Amino acid sequence: MKKTYCSLFFILTLTLPFVLFAQEKADTVFSIKQCIDFALKNQPAVRQASIDQEINEKDIRIGLSAWLPQVSTNGLYQHYFKGEPAAVASDPALAASGTNINEYSALSLQASQVIYNNDVLQAAKAAKYSRLYYKQNTVSSQINVVSDVSKAFFDVLLSQKDLDILNEDIIRLQRSLKDAYNRYQAGLVDKTDYKQATISLNNSLATRKQTAEAINSKLAYLKQIMGISRDHNIKLAYDSTRYEQEASIDTNQQLDVSNRIEYRLLQTQKNLENVNVSYYKWGFLPSLSANGEYDLYYFSNRFSTLYNNSTPSLFAGLTLNLPIFTGTKRLQNLSKARLEVDRTDLDIENTKNTINTEYVQALASYKSNYTNWILIKQNVDLAKDVYKVVSLQYREGIKTYLDVIVAQSDLQTAELNYYNALFQLLSSKIDLEKSLGILNVQ
Repeated sequence: MKKTYCSLFFILTLTLPFVLFAQEKADTVFSIKQCIDFALKNQPAVRQASIDQEINEKDIRIGLSAWLPQVSTNGLYQHYFKGEPAAVASDPALAASGTNINEYSALSLQASQVIYNNDVLQAAKAAKYSRLYYKQNTVSSQINVVSDVSKAFFDVLLSQKDLDILNEDIIRLQRSLKDAYNRYQAGLVDKTDYKQATISLNNSLATRKQTAEAINSKLAYLKQIMGISRDHNIKLAYDSTRYEQEASIDTNQQLDVSNRIEYRLLQTQKNLENVNVSYYKWGFLPSLSANGEYDLYYFSNRFSTLYNNSTPSLFAGLTLNLPIFTGTKRLQNLSKARLEVDRTDLDIENTKNTINTEYVQALASYKSNYTNWILIKQNVDLAKDVYKVVSLQYREGIKTYLDVIVAQSDLQTAELNYYNALFQLLSSKIDLEKSLGILNVQ
């Protein structure tokens, strides 16, 4: 028995550290860069954009395949119950034989090569711009994901820091409540201080519960836009020094609309529409292709001897197709294609104005948030000093408990405002970078 206990103790000693280690690894810690990298690989919108890019590549290859030689073959067998195949009459030897030909078969091999065709020429011209459009569409999806994930990341961190501040505030309130209760029991003060401390503590406990639940909902949204399973637990890494260092951006940068992916997408769309204009403009030109065919004909009066002998045929030539009148269809399509280009020009003009407005608003928001962050950062240090002095004076009987509550409330407000200002500044920086078209998706 003693040996059994020793064996169990030895096994537990070996396995327990691994069990604890596995439990510690249950929650994955993500930095903001890791969240973005994960989202760029797993977010459904980005993956769909990548699939659309692959689908477009297949469509391009389908269109360009018409430039390659087209080869096909077919076979034919016919049994005539009355009359003879038309090919018998054209063959003097068969016609003179007097044999009743009622079995007929033919095997043929056809080949054709496009020399000029407006449809395949359009496919070749559009391939370059089509590839560019879907590549830019993927980049657009990535930019949106980087922006959304970053803001959601900061939103969760803000709520978590609010919760940390509330927890610290609750500890202070519990200590103040204990001090007020002891002073009340000693007969130094009435029970007003004790009740005020209880009210403040209850309010903070209620706010903490609300904040904790808000974190769960915000974390769920972050996992959604990251493309991560809801059953996967994640924790966010917080680096205050790094965030403060990265909060600044050069506000003297000039806006260049060509850096915006929305503008580049419209430019590419216009190029594709100009290809359509060219297609309908030159639609009156003929199409020309080379073709050839090799045939084997079989005739017999019995099926058993049908394939004993064959009559070969071989030819090559050119096919020219010239559209003469199409009921003004080409002209109407040409007019429609030109109108689509004009409409896109208006979209480009409107997008320029929209981009400029977004930039002005983002720049104003960033400058305002930056000034607010600098000033509130000073308030935190001042509020901490005031609270320490007032708390010490209250214990010495110099200040009232109301002064302690006011100082504590000012400190909590200053700390909450600081983190709110910091994360608002970081979010407005993302908006500014996006409006400038310099938001990094790598």
